[in-house]
Amino acid sequence: MKVKVLVIGGGTGGLALAHGLLRAGIEVAVFERDALRTDGLHGYRVGIDPDGSRALHALLPPELYDTFVATRARDPKYFNMLTEDLKEVLSMDLPPVTDPIASEKSISRMTMRQVLLTGLDDVVQYGKEFTRFEQHGDEVTAYFADGTTATGDLLVAADGSGSRVRRQYLPHAKTEETGIISIAGKLPITAESAKLVPPKVFEGISMVSAPHGFGCILHVMEFQWDRDGKVKSGIGGNTEELIRQWPGLQFDNTRDYMNWGLWATKDKFPANIMELRGRELVEVALQLTPGWHPDLRKLFELTDVGTCFPINIWTSVPVEPWETTNVTLLGDAIHTMTPGRGVGANTALRDAVNLCRQLVEVRDGRRELIPAIHDYEAKMIEYGFDAVLKSRAQMTSDDPAHKPVIGRVALAGMRTVMRTINNVPPLKRRMRESMLAYRGADRDELELKL
Repeated sequence: MKVKVLVIGGGTGGLALAHGLLRAGIEVAVFERDALRTDGLHGYRVGIDPDGSRALHALLPPELYDTFVATRARDPKYFNMLTEDLKEVLSMDLPPVTDPIASEKSISRMTMRQVLLTGLDDVVQYGKEFTRFEQHGDEVTAYFADGTTATGDLLVAADGSGSRVRRQYLPHAKTEETGIISIAGKLPITAESAKLVPPKVFEGISMVSAPHGFGCILHVMEFQWDRDGKVKSGIGGNTEELIRQWPGLQFDNTRDYMNWGLWATKDKFPANIMELRGRELVEVALQLTPGWHPDLRKLFELTDVGTCFPINIWTSVPVEPWETTNVTLLGDAIHTMTPGRGVGANTALRDAVNLCRQLVEVRDGRRELIPAIHDYEAKMIEYGFDAVLKSRAQMTSDDPAHKPVIGRVALAGMRTVMRTINNVPPLKRRMRESMLAYRGADRDELELKL
């Protein structure tokens, strides 16, 4: 059975789905609001966990998956917990990555976008701002702001947390504020900036927990190409060849950098925080952290102001299953989640591989379209909203850490426990094993026979 799929939005899940459908010989078109593939900031680091890696391995052409692995940042060696004056509370070694598939990877969102756009030149249409859709019989038509339309058998909403498709299709599916605001920024790695953090922080992923409910995450992202886009010396082998031949490198402005995210409850920030940009946001970060270590504050000061932006952290409100039609959703378009567990992109990739599998069944005549989409949605609703609730529990203004008195007690208690674990090898080993024990999707769920 022939199926034409319209994907609204060129984010992680939508582009990964397009690759899988293209490989399966299923007609697909992606409609991206940005005018060019270089447009948009598209965030900074994203951790692709074993589920996300398996999904990408199933969906992407083999050489492109290898390019995805080759273009990741170097693997972190440590996970650190710090005080606001850069004192170590806990530091755990992270094992080296040996499995190119079943492993965690540090990825630049901008780099990943260019990887996923590779090979989709005839699939992605840019400058297509979606406005509405109409369903008529077995077909669905998408309308765009430039006056054009597109008609297919299935419309997939992959247009993010502000999804216009969701607003029209499931107006009762709401998102709400968590009460948490974050400021994010990045700065290039230089001789000066590299000295601002301890060696373990430079080589790891670090979390700062501070009084009054403030938190800060620090990532150091080093890649295998330099500021001019040339492969660094000493790389060699297949990795060097993949990077040299990767067309996305010419569009990618990602170079070695440190990125940071500072968050707290909304009441700690200026009322107009979401309207501020650039240097104004750096000044806010400095005003909020007067007692922090001078090196951390210097790191804020050295931020490339063009990369600094505020984030009002929202989350989806779970909804009951809806009647299945030839419109469906994936990723943030249906289950927006906080960065609390770092699984948003991975859940979108899980959606993409599961939806692709169902459409392959339709292609082969083993399923009708609507029952296939119903089965996809039944599973996606269950695991997607479970992830929403768990990620919200990690990042909400209801957390005791944000309360004036209880917060101080909670912070002191947490630091005491973590320092004890840090100094008792058996406890530290047990915590490390628990942290690294992966409890994700069933492996069979993330396999795909195209």
